[in-house]
Amino acid sequence: MKNKQWMSVLLGLTLGGFNFAAEAQTRPNIIFLMTDDQSIHSMGCYGNGDVQTPNLDRLATDGMIFDRHYATTAICMGSRATVMTGLLEYRSGTNFMHGHMQKSTWQKSYPVLLRQAGYRTAFAGKFGFDIQEVPGTKTLPVPSHDFDVWKGGEGQTSYSTKKNESMKEYADEYPHCTLSYGAFGRDFIKESAQTGQPFCLSISFKAPHLPRNADNRFNKLYKDKIFTKPDNFGRENGLHFAKQSHKTRGYNAFEDRDYDKDYNRVIAQYYRQVYGVDVAVGMIRDALKEAGIDQNTVILYTSDNGYFCGAHGFGLKALPYEEASRVPMIIYDPRHSNSGKGLRSATLTGNVDIAPTLLDLAGCSIPEGLDGRSMLSVYEKPTATIHESLPLINVWGVSASHALTVVTKDHKYINWSYAGENYEVTEELYDLNRDSLELVNMAQHPEAKETLKKMQKLYDGHVAHWGQQAVDYNSYQQFGMLFDRTKTWAEKEPFVVELDRASHQSVK
Repeated sequence: MKNKQWMSVLLGLTLGGFNFAAEAQTRPNIIFLMTDDQSIHSMGCYGNGDVQTPNLDRLATDGMIFDRHYATTAICMGSRATVMTGLLEYRSGTNFMHGHMQKSTWQKSYPVLLRQAGYRTAFAGKFGFDIQEVPGTKTLPVPSHDFDVWKGGEGQTSYSTKKNESMKEYADEYPHCTLSYGAFGRDFIKESAQTGQPFCLSISFKAPHLPRNADNRFNKLYKDKIFTKPDNFGRENGLHFAKQSHKTRGYNAFEDRDYDKDYNRVIAQYYRQVYGVDVAVGMIRDALKEAGIDQNTVILYTSDNGYFCGAHGFGLKALPYEEASRVPMIIYDPRHSNSGKGLRSATLTGNVDIAPTLLDLAGCSIPEGLDGRSMLSVYEKPTATIHESLPLINVWGVSASHALTVVTKDHKYINWSYAGENYEVTEELYDLNRDSLELVNMAQHPEAKETLKKMQKLYDGHVAHWGQQAVDYNSYQQFGMLFDRTKTWAEKEPFVVELDRASHQSVK
């Protein structure tokens, strides 16, 4: 869709700049909505009949559901950097325990490029990472100056609207932050419609991230409800996982967060937080219709990563398994003939594709060298392919939990490289079509021998790309050695020691 309409925009240029009235008729408005820690199982349109998500379900029916969409890094800081830039983590150079994004990288992010192209841009919610000029220097102030309207916040932000400095004006009517973002979206849409300038509104909801603090107005929702647990719930359904996976916080969170003892209470609180987001989405869509611009506004909805919610006996996120790494993705383009058909796509896509997609929608040139691809070809043809495989990266947390995974449309291969402390290198292979709950590790099954070889080859290709393309700061290059299947543990161990030392001196 870097389309013929773009020529009309060029013809609409004046010596003084953009002719915004002509531009608004040709380029769509864009709304990008992202939640924090949202499992696909928290939405009716992804098959959970226990939950109420009417606005999200309607958005899915109006648009297209992407059923194989992954967070290539399943933790917020690294994922959000990838979303903004279209770069895999080892190329954005950004995550907890590694370091901040460099200014030169940020300057090629989708918000900066869309604003340069004439879009009115706004950001609200959790920004998720810091920026610095070069490695080792002080972090810069949040880049509010790179947006026309800034309602964002540093760090985790707060569920209390009055504690979010940029959102205080909404605190009286919407004391819980989730609906305050819906209200801000409503106001920004109304203002932007009057300017005639195309806009890109990015809202990053805090929900349903911990703590379990839902809006009080939804307290009666799910009261005393008994929820159906997923078929892979509980410790007994994670016994086949590599022992290294137990070194993450998520393993202990299964008990610490009471999934084992009080599932219905815990999951009801989580689903109430998602319901608040659903209401905010409804507010935004109502505002589009009231402003008369709903038919020229494209909406993307996703989450920065998934959430285990007790599956396999885990809580939290970060690991490469489906519950943590596969996330919602809904795109609705009201201008397209495929809209309104309730279509779904099983094409492999990832968070690395979001920035290229947003730029493509705007008719902007996509920077060379991005790891992501525009998803608009999939909206045009749901069976189209844009990736043969994607890497799923975890280089956060203790060294034993670090792993590189390769996922295709049909299979997933995990290589647990750490072999210190009496651990052994472990491989996992899952058939995602026959075993979407990842209950059977096929790595040692004779009938999966050829599939294993194919996935190992793809894995080796991603390791090679890491070695060639990783940034030369924030301790990323060393992982090319750690994840190399041809290297012995004796060769890797010095690099692991160095990584552990570096991690203690970097971002916590």
